Amino acid sequence: MRVIDLERQLKVLANRRRLSIVSMLRRRKEMGVGAIADVLRLSLTATSRHLSMLERAGFLEKEQRSLQVYYRIAESSPDTYKALSTLF
Repeated sequence: MRVIDLERQLKVLANRRRLSIVSMLRRRKEMGVGAIADVLRLSLTATSRHLSMLERAGFLEKEQRSLQVYYRIAESSPDTYKALSTLF
């Protein structure tokens, strides 16, 4: 893994809201955007922004079902996640 890729991945995880999202999804396997927003007490816009960052970094994958979008931990999540997953 290149250092620049590792740095980018760690920057995405260096936020308590995003760490909370990853931790929740690890426990619950899959959640809709609205449910995540409710638990975090964030607006849908802010929650979607955090989820998008995690998805672009490869930590999450999403599935659209009708009007709802559901997120889960990506099967091919970066090694960074796998190494840190024991921490939370």
